[in-house]
Amino acid sequence: MSDTLWIVVGVLAVLSAATAVAAVIVAVRLFKARRLLRGAGVPDSSRLLFWGALLYLVSPVDLLPDPIYLDDIGVLLPALRSLHEAADAAGVPRTRDGRKPTL
Repeated sequence: MSDTLWIVVGVLAVLSAATAVAAVIVAVRLFKARRLLRGAGVPDSSRLLFWGALLYLVSPVDLLPDPIYLDDIGVLLPALRSLHEAADAAGVPRTRDGRKPTL
């Protein structure tokens, strides 16, 4: 293979790894948010959104092929935002210094 092709393959591998890491980070934050909201009176719609986002993450059927995790991140981020809003609406306690809990 030519040097140019190796560079393209290397760049694609790095981009794929970076999006995979970003998807894992967002999924971990989503699990932390769910744990925080468990039992805090969060509406069922937020819980269903959480489980739907996780199901999409592990589903083999995606809008984009699995080495490209941009669609997974695009589903996880709104779910995380919805859980944050549900936490505010449910009155989930803030940290000792008055800030929102880090998810």
